[in-house]
Amino acid sequence: MLCVLALLSAIAPLATDMYLPGLPVMAESLRTSAPSVQLTLTTFMAGLGIGQLVVGPLSDGLGRRRLLLAATVVTTIAAMVCALAPSVQTLIAARLFQGLSGGAAIVLARACIADRARGDNAARLFSIMMIIGGVAPVIAPLIGGALLGPVGWRGIFWVLAGAGFVMVLGVLTLVPETLPVEKRHGGGLAALARNLRYVVGNRVYLGYALTFIFGFGALFAYISASPFVVQNVLGLSPGQFSIVFAINASGMVIAAIANTRLLGTFRARQLLGFGVTVLLVGGAVLLIAATTIDAPSWWMLLVPLFVSVASLGFVMGNATALAQGEVTEASGTGSALLGAGQFGLAALVSPLVGVAGPATAVPMAVAIPLSGAIAMLALVLLTRRTHTA
Repeated sequence: MLCVLALLSAIAPLATDMYLPGLPVMAESLRTSAPSVQLTLTTFMAGLGIGQLVVGPLSDGLGRRRLLLAATVVTTIAAMVCALAPSVQTLIAARLFQGLSGGAAIVLARACIADRARGDNAARLFSIMMIIGGVAPVIAPLIGGALLGPVGWRGIFWVLAGAGFVMVLGVLTLVPETLPVEKRHGGGLAALARNLRYVVGNRVYLGYALTFIFGFGALFAYISASPFVVQNVLGLSPGQFSIVFAINASGMVIAAIANTRLLGTFRARQLLGFGVTVLLVGGAVLLIAATTIDAPSWWMLLVPLFVSVASLGFVMGNATALAQGEVTEASGTGSALLGAGQFGLAALVSPLVGVAGPATAVPMAVAIPLSGAIAMLALVLLTRRTHTA
């Protein structure tokens, strides 16, 4: 069940990164412009956010399994439509539905775990999900690049359709309903408003949610800016950048593995505090190197960058578990707000780290410690109380 839920959470990076190598070929094949093809990415990301906001609260009244099954079916059909799309307009529409259903799958996967686990056990499960999900953005571009030549960009979407079919089978056979009928809330706008008030009114939930969201903000600042920093500022080749990206992703995965091992010895909140502290320190060192040294050596930037990225292995899973543990009566709504904040901040950070041009590391070096500082403030100021998790 955990592997199926992790695959559902990985659908976003798979559906985003696998087809990126084929964007230029797609524009030529569909006889359209590059900006039109790039809209397929924009609509997908918008769908991810909207799908989580809509389906998360809805699942608190209707249960998880039926909606999860519907989401995986729609994801599969949307991928097939993408593969057969005769025009860029059809492709854009299909990507929107793929994003909506993918966002639903992500929010429901988180809610299923929150229904079944609490405290350190939930933190361990979310960390394992992050390990599996953390591999997806590393291998997705490699898979897409390897498939583009033999099967073309349409073949990549057929592969995504195959992954969707596997998810449908996984939900049918391995994922039971995790929200009993007696714990569901009545439907309608009144119930939705009540759940939102319940979640947003929980100060401790907001503290952990903001810690998670700004931790992801630091990660997305790195993802958006690192290709330019590594290649334009440090002068490394695209191949060397791929190695750097893989090393940093591996550091985050290794930290997440260590987090699951340490949860028996330390509490989830202790490990979360450690992760946020390391993120803040690594980001501060990165900022100093980027702003005080005229031509920093590669190690002056890449070492603190590795430390900052790896620290998120202690942040994301623990923050998710602790936030979800605060709103057990509306796990779907809580998960939806986590996802909406996550992708909303990512959409804001992405253009900001490029405002100074492609030949400077300063915006990224500012965004990472700033995100770490806000995460630390949220953790310290909003979650202060006697903790049992």
